[in-house]
Amino acid sequence: MNAIILSAVWGVVMMFSGAFSKNKMWARYLAIAGAAFLLLANIADMYAQGNPFFHIDTKGMLTFNMFGLLVNAIAFATTLIYFFLSAKDIEEVGPHAGEYFALIFFVLCGVSLVTSYNNLLILFIGIEILSIPLYILTGSSKQNLKSNEAALKYFLMGAFSTGILLLGIAFLYGASKTGSFFIDDIGIGKVPPSPLFIIGLLLLLAALSFKVSAAPFHFWAPDVYDGSPTVFTSFMISVVKGAAFVAFIRLFADSFLEAQPIWQLIMALITAATLFIGNITAVFQQSVKRMLAYSSIAQVGFMLFAILGVGLKTNTAQEGIVLYIAAYSLASIGIFAILARMKDHSFEGFNGLAKQQPLLAGVNTVFFLSLAGIPLTAGFFAKYYMLSIALQTGKYFWLVIFAVFCAAISIYYYFRVIQAMYFKEGEQQEVEASPAFKGMLVAVAVIIVLLGIFPQWLINKLSIIYF
Repeated sequence: MNAIILSAVWGVVMMFSGAFSKNKMWARYLAIAGAAFLLLANIADMYAQGNPFFHIDTKGMLTFNMFGLLVNAIAFATTLIYFFLSAKDIEEVGPHAGEYFALIFFVLCGVSLVTSYNNLLILFIGIEILSIPLYILTGSSKQNLKSNEAALKYFLMGAFSTGILLLGIAFLYGASKTGSFFIDDIGIGKVPPSPLFIIGLLLLLAALSFKVSAAPFHFWAPDVYDGSPTVFTSFMISVVKGAAFVAFIRLFADSFLEAQPIWQLIMALITAATLFIGNITAVFQQSVKRMLAYSSIAQVGFMLFAILGVGLKTNTAQEGIVLYIAAYSLASIGIFAILARMKDHSFEGFNGLAKQQPLLAGVNTVFFLSLAGIPLTAGFFAKYYMLSIALQTGKYFWLVIFAVFCAAISIYYYFRVIQAMYFKEGEQQEVEASPAFKGMLVAVAVIIVLLGIFPQWLINKLSIIYF
């Protein structure tokens, strides 16, 4: 509850920050302070034993557990790192930096809702609060036609998926014997699934697959991620995507678990299609930014394994997705922080970077190795947990083999960047990198390595009892 209220309030504060000072640095420092405050408030909520700052009767529409609060903590921590690395780049997008930061805090409010909903209406509200600011951020570079096109496409496709989501909720409401939007009262498993229920389930599956850009509902993602200002793309494919997956898991674990035989095979096929399409299309890209857009789809394929494991008696699905969100978010934010400072986003733009900026090339290598799932990085254990989920189901050994094959393909296009940085000659290009910027990148790389060596440090937080 702390996170929901404070993120909304701080967003309003950021909206009016420009009225008190025209200095963009004022908005930057205020945003960093807000993200730090949110993180501390959420940690206090994690250990408050049922005594948050704000006591509001939500009538059971919100429920708070350690899984949702830990994902919130990861989202706020990565947002704080994102501000440290990229706040200056946010200021350069346009003249209204305070408003951009405000939109990001409103997105965090939506993140807090989708990690704690217990009612399908709250799910809808949370997804909309999360999505609408992103439409604006996507089109914030008004002089860039690609940004305008991406914003329009994102808005139209997002509105269409929202309609599907609402239609699915309506069908589930109609199928419910109790006439309730509460997850616990839908009645799934208590009576045989009706045609209304099956249709509603499939519609919700399609809508949420769109939100996380899973194939075949991924077609909007490459153009939107490529057309958005680079500094906002990193936030969209990391923090936002992780929150959408938590919404996915909460719904299918709490509401659709009894109907797992109906949707599990469909989810396995979606996972395979997402892995294949994301990796194969990333191979043929000539722009690193667009390659990362397609690789984000491939990463979604691995995250979808967590949905397959929601019925397991162990907490492997929750543990795996928490580690994956942390590893993927940190690596993506680091890569895009460097990419945003470069003028040339093609593979050739990275030629010779190791000679020109050895520190940047070194931390960038760690980030790409983590995305590829190389041992001693957080990405390795993140992928390991995802694959172990499929093995524990006892049904999808073929999917594990296919995922390993796709992971091998991903090594090719990730290592293309590493090869360009270390083994190719290129023209000297200026990359503005202050000592503080470099220090923060090193800190992020160190966290990724530490999580790769001690993944239990993060995962064990799920075992803390929350009352």
